[in-house]
Amino acid sequence: MAPAAPVGAIEIRSQAETVLELFTSQGCSRCPDADRLLAEFAAREDVVALGYHIDYWDYIGWSDTFALAENTELQKAYAQSWGKARIYTPQLVVNGQIAVVGSDRAEAERAVGAASMPLPVSLRADGLDAVVLNAPADADLPPAIVWLVTYRDAADVVIERGENSGQSLTYTHIVTGRQAIGMWDPARGADIAIPLDEVLGTNADGAAVIVQERNGQWPGRILGASAFSR
Repeated sequence: MAPAAPVGAIEIRSQAETVLELFTSQGCSRCPDADRLLAEFAAREDVVALGYHIDYWDYIGWSDTFALAENTELQKAYAQSWGKARIYTPQLVVNGQIAVVGSDRAEAERAVGAASMPLPVSLRADGLDAVVLNAPADADLPPAIVWLVTYRDAADVVIERGENSGQSLTYTHIVTGRQAIGMWDPARGADIAIPLDEVLGTNADGAAVIVQERNGQWPGRILGASAFSR
């Protein structure tokens, strides 16, 4: 396992074993425990942790300040991929394959302990302006999409209404955007240069690069991932 290492102004975390995607809401009374647990996992070198704030609880009294409609759509897409009719918060998706209750520490730790990904995904700094992704060829794996998921490292929010009214909560790895940046080919692998200023902008200070197969038209298993921050 390669540790996080500073390269100039960029810190790179390579070859993670687990990607954790937490679907959460500031308006959900059970979510603060899950948000704190995600922060603990985010400190591990072998975990890429992402907090996707959803918008479907906004109507109950507090509009989540980080909610994106796209996050809700991604959670619905996972449910479709697994043949499920229901989505909920806090939901923790592990490597795109299974979901557990995000506030259940024992269940989450079991899932993380059993998780692995078959594809090594590494990043290297190209000066101070870009990072370059490398994912080698592997004929035993299916073609996959390379996703770039930008995030804000941390923020404190005072919740003024709703189920968490009066609480000051800290959030970590808050997803600010998700876009496809290329394909991973089993025969050729992938080498993709990522320009830092263009992808991070002023609203993000880190990003995860995720190689994920498709389950029909829906998201499938995550094959490999890495992350960087500045």
